[in-house]
Amino acid sequence: MYRIRIDSEHCQGHARCLTFLPETVDFDDEGYAYVPDAKSRCPEMTNALRQAVANCPERAFQVVQE
Repeated sequence: MYRIRIDSEHCQGHARCLTFLPETVDFDDEGYAYVPDAKSRCPEMTNALRQAVANCPERAFQVVQE
């Protein structure tokens, strides 16, 4: 199982993660990405997760194996 999180201190709102995971990533009122708790777990490391991590210029998008 994998947990998806976005480091709110590093996110600059580029929205590249949204390109790869539109069903998972949401944005707050100030335009910063976050992953709602209900969508923060994924059973496998998908290509979309890899792409979201690789394309975050601030390295705020993180996937951790539980």
